[in-house]
Amino acid sequence: MGKVLVIGAGGVSTVAVHKMASIPEVFSEIMLASRTKLKCDAIAAKIGKNRVQTAQIDADKVPVLVKLIRSYNPDIVVNVALPYQDLHIMDACLETGVAYLDTANYEPLEEAKYEYGWQWAYQERYRKAGITAILGCGFDPGVTSVYTAYAAKHHFDEMHYLDIVDCNAGDHGKPFATNFNPEINIREVTQKGKYWDNGNWVWTRPHQIHKPLNYPEIGPKESYLIYHEELESLVKNFPTLKRARFWMTFGQEYLTHLRVIQNIGMAGIEPVMFDGREIIPIQFLKAVLPDPGELGENYKGWTSIGCRIRGIKDGKERTYYIYNNCSHEAAYKETGTQAVSYTTGVPAAIGTMMYLKGIWKKPGVYNVEEFDPDPFMEQLNILGLPWNELHNVDLEV
Repeated sequence: MGKVLVIGAGGVSTVAVHKMASIPEVFSEIMLASRTKLKCDAIAAKIGKNRVQTAQIDADKVPVLVKLIRSYNPDIVVNVALPYQDLHIMDACLETGVAYLDTANYEPLEEAKYEYGWQWAYQERYRKAGITAILGCGFDPGVTSVYTAYAAKHHFDEMHYLDIVDCNAGDHGKPFATNFNPEINIREVTQKGKYWDNGNWVWTRPHQIHKPLNYPEIGPKESYLIYHEELESLVKNFPTLKRARFWMTFGQEYLTHLRVIQNIGMAGIEPVMFDGREIIPIQFLKAVLPDPGELGENYKGWTSIGCRIRGIKDGKERTYYIYNNCSHEAAYKETGTQAVSYTTGVPAAIGTMMYLKGIWKKPGVYNVEEFDPDPFMEQLNILGLPWNELHNVDLEV
């Protein structure tokens, strides 16, 4: 049905390409490209059957991207590289007239900040070019945004309170490790907290607000209010929301390591001189921390991610909790990755499928909640991320 170019060769890419390759009636041809071609070759070899072609690419260089896109001529480019590279890849897609999909919004290399404004600014150019850009098609952002759209479509006349809850109750056996790119992960979780409240953004100190929340089949876990990018698009696209927040679980050992890393300057993004040359502390730290892609073999336990929503239906107040629990062991058995990569890679493959089938296809730049959620939700159950619903329960938040 369609040709896909996937850029990036980490854990998320491994899962996405694995799923794509298993559905040849939709993904007729797949190319995987990354700065390190050997990583692409290793993923392709595990999948086998000559389903995946590979190429070397520097995603920071738009002319090089344009050349590869034109030579391969894909229907869509799937960006699972670094968020620093989002705009470069969007520029290349715009120049070549090819659709675009990513899993995380743009973040400038020189500043620990992310927002959709940079990518939303492409709306008119993509619309005029007649091509589609699908933003934030991982789990959070991604599935959590689709969950919200599904709730709005089927269960509420007005949604008033949204709390996205993200629990990783797994154990990888390492004293300290991050579940995806350490540089991106640490920048994300050490920023100030922020949430939407009655038409305004409220800022908090990092990890200032926290409370224990109960997660299905897992139990109580201390959960911390942080800022996460889908809040920005969800309050824009669902204006009846009075409050929207994001909660993530952290263990005390993880937070202790994180504080030490910050206190000694290893989370810094400004260059420092070392041995006669400049280095970026957080990039050096990334080099010495465990590779997230190698955590899966010993990872035990579950993730639990979902949306807790309160609002009005037929004049009555309702509560609704929709979530997925994913096993680290099951994810590794199927794809050789841990559940954090799995829960991001599967939605990326589904979103790409939605485009190739013509279901999520319209000129312009869109977050996933702006499309029909139903066909995406159906595929979650088929492709390994089944969802569960609880109605009129105590949301705890």
